[in-house]
Amino acid sequence: MKLYLASGNPHKVGEFQALASASLPDLEILSARAVGGMPAVEEDTGTFTGNARKKARALKQLLPDEMWVLADDSGLCVDALAGAPGVESAYFAGPAGNAAANLEKLIEVMRTVPVGRREARFVCVLVLLGPDGGEQVFEGRCPGQLRVKPAGNAGFGYDPVFTPDGYTESYAALGEGIKNQISHRARAFAALARWLRADPGGWRRGRDSNPSAPRS
Repeated sequence: MKLYLASGNPHKVGEFQALASASLPDLEILSARAVGGMPAVEEDTGTFTGNARKKARALKQLLPDEMWVLADDSGLCVDALAGAPGVESAYFAGPAGNAAANLEKLIEVMRTVPVGRREARFVCVLVLLGPDGGEQVFEGRCPGQLRVKPAGNAGFGYDPVFTPDGYTESYAALGEGIKNQISHRARAFAALARWLRADPGGWRRGRDSNPSAPRS
């Protein structure tokens, strides 16, 4: 089965393909670049689910009816910042969406927040659209703490300053092997994989045959 990811970000495509290879070896994740690139989408709904849905529907319009589309919206929610940057994680430092600038701004605004009050969580919402327009929504969260200084060279975005609960190293220092087991995307994708495996005939036909699938 081929699943088109509503993103042109090679990091995300690679991460989702690694997750799929581990749990759904027959699933191939394709970038929006395979069909000419991801259409421009204004992520203005104010929710992870709403933004992911807009991206999924935008890409679905470029594909034959029988194709499947997966979109994600994810971000870092910091307690000391009342949940920010949240859905604005990709644009925290401005509309250019510069990852290095976003990280630098987060470090700066958190500079005076003491250890012990730096709780945060990564959140990922996945929206899966089937051939008949049926929709499934899956959510994954990874709680942790923000580091005072970045550490690690792997990962991307805010990974160097986020240490997941139960670990002492950052996402960026843990490496892809561990991250792909515990991350917010891994947990959301695991829920998606469980739904697909629960009714392999149903999802191949594009039917929403599992109304109890987890929703955000």
